[in-house]
Amino acid sequence: MSRRADNSLSPKPRGECPGASSFGRSPDVREETAMHDHRKLGRELGLFDTDPLIGSGLPYWLPDGAAVRHTLEEYIRAAERRAGYRHVYSPVLGKRELYEISGHWSHYSDDMFPPMDLGGEQVVLRPSLCPHHAVIYRSRSHSYRELPLRMAELGAMYRSELSGVLGGLTRVRAIQLNDAHIFCTLDQVAEEAQAALEMIGRAYEALGISPSRYRLSLPGPGGKYVAAPEMWRRSTALLTDVLDRSGLSYEAAEGEAAFYGPKIDVQITDSAGRESTLSTVQVDFHQPEQFDLHYIGADGAKHRPVMIHRSIIGSVERAVAHLIEQHGGAFPAWLSPTQLMILPVSEAELPNAAALARRCVDLGLRAEIAGPERGSLGARVRDARLVPYHAVIGAKEAADDHVALRLRDGRRLDPRPAGDVLTRIGALVDAHSTVLWDGTAS
Repeated sequence: MSRRADNSLSPKPRGECPGASSFGRSPDVREETAMHDHRKLGRELGLFDTDPLIGSGLPYWLPDGAAVRHTLEEYIRAAERRAGYRHVYSPVLGKRELYEISGHWSHYSDDMFPPMDLGGEQVVLRPSLCPHHAVIYRSRSHSYRELPLRMAELGAMYRSELSGVLGGLTRVRAIQLNDAHIFCTLDQVAEEAQAALEMIGRAYEALGISPSRYRLSLPGPGGKYVAAPEMWRRSTALLTDVLDRSGLSYEAAEGEAAFYGPKIDVQITDSAGRESTLSTVQVDFHQPEQFDLHYIGADGAKHRPVMIHRSIIGSVERAVAHLIEQHGGAFPAWLSPTQLMILPVSEAELPNAAALARRCVDLGLRAEIAGPERGSLGARVRDARLVPYHAVIGAKEAADDHVALRLRDGRRLDPRPAGDVLTRIGALVDAHSTVLWDGTAS
């Protein structure tokens, strides 16, 4: 994977380490513009922060940011389960020997944290999840009938980034990676790689983001790549065929491949016009050979599987950074930290507001009450302008168990039963829709 992504393995851009700010959502978030810096906006919205005492490149997530992250992770896990992936957990440490076998130590050790001596062994914070998954695959015998075997994990990994390149959520030292490895036969590679690209497309649609371009990342001159010309030829031909058959426009780029194989990179561009890799699909003949992976074929003999590396949203940190910049904090409703702001007109409607909030919790919706103690109704609406839905409860609505719904885009709906409103919002959220309301507002 390219080192231009947090989950990648090839040259890194330089950035800067941001400062820290206060807890919580700022009441005077600046008017949104066409360009957003996630470092500034993420702090103003109370999504994440950093502290020198914790360390550079080690951001922590505040409650609203944690809600976004958790929702994103659950979306990915559910999408992977539907696509036939089985989830695993693996340790964040590994013996140095593990990375010597995988090739990381000889090709990537400059970007790894130094080994730690424990009980006569040297252990390392992992820079990648693939060696662990190869060992997990190797731990059991496999028949050709089990393939493709799709193994997924949202796991932590660590990169020894220099302090000068760190920046917000895009360049960090502790990374939560959406990673997966597909162990399959050679005949299954094209179909599995194509399916991974389609998963990426569906995820981008739900997130409301678009790739800036697709890139076929190839090896370049120098000794940082595994020396196996035939392996490179075969894997490059497979990925080229997948891209050609997909109909996607792409560009080839030398020097951007992972050390063990070529890859399809899905590129994004930030608010400053800087490009980086978010998602990847890779074909790997190297690690199955290194770890002596095999399956029993129909002929009863041992055969070597192909290993496809696949990441739908790359690192959670980079994905959230891009979402902040893309949406300016106005996330799709299913991803929004607060999905429904409940606005009682006066103190008399506070009990109704509390009852509605409890109903939201029961339905899995994230709701918050902004009562009259926070100011006028107009002021509260303005403060909650990034929240997708505003449920206004006046005396008449309280008497009828209705709400007057206002949408983030400025539309106002006539008062309607609260239960109907919550059901409709819940359906849109469950569908991971980027549409606020699936009909005309009356």
